[in-house]
Amino acid sequence: MQLIDTHAHLYQEEFNTDIDLILENCKKNGVEQILIPNVDAQSWPQMIQLNQKYPQQTKMMLGIHPCYVQADYSDLLTQMKANFTHQNYIAIGEIGIDLYWDKSTLQIQQDAFVEQIRWAKEVKLPIVIHARESFNEIFEILDQEINQDLKGVFHCFTGGETERDKILTYPNFYFGIGGVLTYKKSNLPTVIPKIPNELLVLETDAPYLSPVPHRGKRNEPNHLLHTAQKLAEIKNLSLQEIAKITTQNAQKLFGI
Repeated sequence: MQLIDTHAHLYQEEFNTDIDLILENCKKNGVEQILIPNVDAQSWPQMIQLNQKYPQQTKMMLGIHPCYVQADYSDLLTQMKANFTHQNYIAIGEIGIDLYWDKSTLQIQQDAFVEQIRWAKEVKLPIVIHARESFNEIFEILDQEINQDLKGVFHCFTGGETERDKILTYPNFYFGIGGVLTYKKSNLPTVIPKIPNELLVLETDAPYLSPVPHRGKRNEPNHLLHTAQKLAEIKNLSLQEIAKITTQNAQKLFGI
């Protein structure tokens, strides 16, 4: 059985002491690849260093997380574009809009999101969208930018039926399903049944959002199995079927 964790921040300090052991256990547990999103200028070299050490197990994305968008974000994007190659990166991400932490930066978040979407269309790579209390703002931009070259995934999808149905109007957009699916008060078990199987991918967002029974502790790619099991239950499929479906979806979306 093969699984792909489509979103994990393994370069963060939470993994400094045991990253080698974690990735060794991933091999044993069938989590064969981990896709790593960039967030800012500091995480960029850390991500590259991790990928150089584990080139077969990790794949990199490049972008600026909305919480790290500053007034001079274009300077950083210029540096990223100058150092970009298709050989090294499989997506533009993690990008989007976050209105949970700071609403005052909405305008520059929107500007950065648009610029990175257009970059993704130029290089023909998927986008990985961070949406926190910002679905309407993101939909407004996507409605303007959508074309045949734009594809991607709503990372850590926690929307309701309205958000699900809107995303389904965009061709080639997927739903990233993580540990929140296993939470007692999650609305996802009622939302997911009407999402086509071919649009689902699995993720951890490690070190955040650990699934039950690890909730409240550090998350890691090896915990992906718990989310996969819950998704299999909701979709009335076997764990092996969910693993096969979500792995194939990830491979198709990210070209890996």
